[in-house]
Amino acid sequence: MGGNTNMIPIISKVYCSSAQIVLVVRRRPHVISGGGFVVTESSSQKVVFRVDGCGIRGAKGDLILRDGDGDALLFMRRKKGTVEALSIYRKWKGYTLDYEGTKKPVFTLKEPNSFLVKNNPVRIATEPRVISSKHWDFEIKGYFPEKACSIVDSMGNTVAQVGMMKEVEKLMEIKDVYHVVVKPGIDQVFVFGVIAILDYIYGESTHC
Repeated sequence: MGGNTNMIPIISKVYCSSAQIVLVVRRRPHVISGGGFVVTESSSQKVVFRVDGCGIRGAKGDLILRDGDGDALLFMRRKKGTVEALSIYRKWKGYTLDYEGTKKPVFTLKEPNSFLVKNNPVRIATEPRVISSKHWDFEIKGYFPEKACSIVDSMGNTVAQVGMMKEVEKLMEIKDVYHVVVKPGIDQVFVFGVIAILDYIYGESTHC
């Protein structure tokens, strides 16, 4: 790791690189493993992560992010119930499991769920609250379905950027392949956990 890189290991410092990294996302159709997507290194095509669509488990609002070997790294669940349905925000929780199998919450994502807050951005608060003095630590700027958005911290710094290479964009009306640039020191598991939830929110490959 670079000595001067500020690491933000929300899930694990193992997934914080000392250099900027570009990863490629390929969506899977629902007929293959219930949907979801695969994340590979841009140069070697080595599988780094994969996200199972909820179709594989038959549980709406439940997502799992795995490493390249298939081991679960992060569980994401949308809160359900009448109160949640009537709330102006929908909440998602990201969890890891400790060695005893106990869930450990690592972040909460709030999705606007009312015309009263429809122009508010999706925001994420980490747990425990140590990154920002605000009520949130990261927010989404841009529009995910167009694959033109960024994860930005509470100071306005871009920590990850979703985009499409121009040559790919010209060939594909449906954005099944796109890239994600993750800045140095940023937890890649966290980044792709957030992307998995955005994918579900906008009814893409993880949705069932």
